[in-house]
Amino acid sequence: MMEEQKKNNRSVWLIVGGVGALSIFSLCALVVVAGFFFVSAPSSRMQSSETAPLRAPVVQQLATPVPPAQPVVVAEAGNDYETAVLVSIYERVGPSVVNVDVLSFQRNLSSQLFPEQSQINPETLIPQGQGSGFVWDTEGHIVTNAHVVDNADQVQITFSDGTVTIADVIGLDRHSDLAVLQIDPTGYNLVPVLRGDLDQMKVGMRVAAIGNPFGFAGTLTSGIVSAIGRSIPGLASFSIPESIQTDTAINPGNSGGPLLNERGEVIGVNAQIRSDERANSGVGFAIPITIVERVVPVLIAEGSYEHSYIGISGNTLSPICAEGLGFDSDLRGAYVNTVLPGTPAAKGNLRGGTVEIQNDSIGICPTVAGGDLITAIDGQPVTRFDDLLVYLERYTSPGDTITLTILRDGRTEEIKITLAPRPTTTQP
Repeated sequence: MMEEQKKNNRSVWLIVGGVGALSIFSLCALVVVAGFFFVSAPSSRMQSSETAPLRAPVVQQLATPVPPAQPVVVAEAGNDYETAVLVSIYERVGPSVVNVDVLSFQRNLSSQLFPEQSQINPETLIPQGQGSGFVWDTEGHIVTNAHVVDNADQVQITFSDGTVTIADVIGLDRHSDLAVLQIDPTGYNLVPVLRGDLDQMKVGMRVAAIGNPFGFAGTLTSGIVSAIGRSIPGLASFSIPESIQTDTAINPGNSGGPLLNERGEVIGVNAQIRSDERANSGVGFAIPITIVERVVPVLIAEGSYEHSYIGISGNTLSPICAEGLGFDSDLRGAYVNTVLPGTPAAKGNLRGGTVEIQNDSIGICPTVAGGDLITAIDGQPVTRFDDLLVYLERYTSPGDTITLTILRDGRTEEIKITLAPRPTTTQP
C-alpha cells in the first residue's frame, strides 16, 4: 500500500514538474522574443549611448513607430529644391556671362615720373585687369562695370564656349559704375539675360552670382539678399543709391557680372566687396537693376548718361534730433543741412540750416538749425534722405521740374525745382 502511494506521489510531482518546466520554458521564450523585437527596433529610438530611463512597454512603442525625416525633393529633377534652382540658373544664364580681359599698351618706365615724356609701344599689349560681363542683347552689347574697363587700350571678351573676340567701349558712366561694350555679333551665339524686378526682392531671398573670380571662368556662387537700399560710393563724388547687399561670395574678377534671382533674372551688377583682405568676407554689393535699366540704353544710344542733380546735403530726421532742429518728434523726412550755391536747390529757394546749435549727440544730429524738412517729392512720401535720392535716380532726368513738399517755420509749403545734370564733383 505504501509502495503504491509513493508511486502516485511521484506521478503528481512529475506532472507538476512538467507543468513548471513548461511554464519556465514559455517564459524564457517570451523574454527571448521580446528581446529580439527590442534589439530590432528602429535605430532612431537609440539616439544616446547612455542608459535610457524606463519608458512605456516595448509593445506600445512598436505600435507607433516615428518615421525618419525626409528632405524636400523636387521629383522631376531628382534633386533637392535649392540644388535644382542653382543648376537651372547656371544652365540658363551661364552662356550669357563673359570674361572681360583688359589690356594696355606698354609704356616706358619714365612715364611714371614724367608723364609728358611718356612713350607708348603700340605693338606690345600687357594685361591690366580682368572682370566679368553679360550679354545685353543680340546686337553685340555687353554690360560690365566702368571700373573694369576704365582707361583700357584693348578689351578682350571670352564666351562660355571658349570663343574670343575684341570689344569697343562705347559707353561709360562713372557715377553708376556701369559701362557698355560692343562686339561684332557675326558668328557668335549671343544669349541675352532676362531682367528682374527689384521691387519683388526681399531680404532673405535666395540669389546667385556668375562670374570669373580670380580668373576662374564660369564660377557660380550663391547666397541671400542681405539688405536692399544701401548707398555705396561711385567712382565720382556721388553715391549709388538702392544698391543690393548680399552674402554671396564676390571676389576680384566678379565685378561686372550679374546678380540673379531664383528665376535666373538679373537684379543687379556685382560691383564691390567690403573686406580688409580684398577677398570675400560675406559683404558684397551690386548696382540695382533699376539704375542699370535706365543707364544702359542711354549709354548704347549716346555713350554717356546724365544723372539728375538738386544740390543739397542732409540727413534723415531722427526723433532725438527733432527738438533741437525745431520739429515735433513724430515727424519724418529729409532734413536739408546745406544748399550748395548756384545749384537747382538754391535757385528754387530751398533753405539749408543757418543757426548753429549745441548738440549733445555729437555725430548723430545736424549742428545747424533752420533748414527745410522735405516730407514729399511729387506727392510721394519722403521718410528718409535716401528716399529723395532713389526717386531722383529712378524717375527723373536733368531738365525735369519736381515739386517738393517742405515744412518751414511750422508751415507746409510746396516749391518747384528744375533739375540740372550732375557735376563731376560736389565741390562748389
